[in-house]
Order: sequence, then C-alpha cells, then structure tokens
Amino acid sequence: MALTKAQIVNSIHNELRFSKKKSVEVAEALLEIIKRTLESEDDVLVSGFGKFRVNKKKQRRGRNPATGEDLMLAARKVVTFKCSGKLRDKVNGREIKANEVKKKGNTR
Repeated sequence: MALTKAQIVNSIHNELRFSKKKSVEVAEALLEIIKRTLESEDDVLVSGFGKFRVNKKKQRRGRNPATGEDLMLAARKVVTFKCSGKLRDKVNGREIKANEVKKKGNTR
C-alpha cells in the first residue's frame, strides 16, 4: 500500500503534535519546495534518504503497440529517484550501527 499525503499529514500531526491545519501547511510547503526545485531542473538531495533528479530524454523512435505503426516519441523530461546507501540498507534489513561504520571503512 502506498503512503498518501493524508497519512503524511496525520504522521506530522501525531508525532510533532502540530495542529491538523499546521500539519497540512508543513506537508504542502515541503512538497511545493520540492516541486519548484525540480521544475527549475535542480536536484533535490535529502541526506540519508536519496536524490531526486530531472533527466532529459532525447527524441526517439517508438511503435504504437495497438497498430504496430512506427512513430517518433518527443523529447521529454523525467524525474528519477536514487535512494541513499543508508535507505537501501534499511529497506534490505542491513542497518549498520555507527561503530560498525568505522570498523568496515564504510562511509554510509
């Protein structure tokens, strides 16, 4: 199941003890900052979480799957996300403790 904006607002409300109205404002403001930054084609880097980036796709040949007709797909921009090493380790259940980082020489 996907995490929704409403669930994020509820988490802000419950964990930070903000009013519902303030929680909505915080969530909306954060998302608006991210959208504006990506719209200007700048990266969004959240330490310990990951990096959102706008990539440019060139015009390319494609095919209509219904008719088999060849066509040209227009150039476009796509948003990609690359998770941080810390997030990847957490998702995979390999959380590394701070004192293990120094032992292994791992900088994540």
